[in-house]
Amino acid sequence: MKKNVSYIIDIAVRYFLLLLIGIFGIQVFHFLFLPLTLYPVFSLLDIFFQASIVSNVIFAGNFPIEIINSCVAGSAYVLLLILNLSIPKIPVKKRILMLFFSFSSFLLLNILRIFFLSLMLISGNSFFDITHKIFWYAGSTIFVVGIWFLSIRIFRVKEIPFYSDIRNIASGKYTKKTKSAKKH
Repeated sequence: MKKNVSYIIDIAVRYFLLLLIGIFGIQVFHFLFLPLTLYPVFSLLDIFFQASIVSNVIFAGNFPIEIINSCVAGSAYVLLLILNLSIPKIPVKKRILMLFFSFSSFLLLNILRIFFLSLMLISGNSFFDITHKIFWYAGSTIFVVGIWFLSIRIFRVKEIPFYSDIRNIASGKYTKKTKSAKKH
C-alpha cells in the first residue's frame, strides 16, 4: 500500500509541475536563459571583434545582433523539462542530474549556434539566410531530440514519457488496493 501512495504522490507532483510549466514555463525560461545565452555569445564575439552590448543587442563588426526570445529557445527547455517530468520511477537526484545535463547541453549548443550564425552574418556569407532558416525550423528540434535520446541513454531510462504513466494507471497496478493476507 505504501508503494501505491508513493506512486500516486509522485504522479500528482509531476503533473502539477507540468501544469505550472504550461502556464508559466516559456516566460520563466526566456527570463532565465536570455542572460545565460547573451553573455557567452557576446564573450565569444568579443574575442574576434570589438564587440559591445546594449540591452539584448550585441554589436560586432558593425552588425547589430539582437538576441530575442526565439533565439533563446525557451520552448526547447520547456520540452526537455516536460519529457523529464513525464517519466515515472526516476529518483529525484537522477531527475535533477538529467535536467542539468539536458539544459546545459542545449544551452551550449544554442550558444554555439548563435555564435556561428553571427560569424556568417558578419562575414557576409551568402548562405546566412538559408542556414538561419534551417536552424530556425529544424535545428532546435534536432538538438532537443538528440539531447533527449543521449540523456535517456546516459541515465539508463527505461520508461516512456506519458505512456508509462498511462500504462501503469490503466493496468491498475498502483491504484488498486492490495488484497489482505489470508486468514488461517
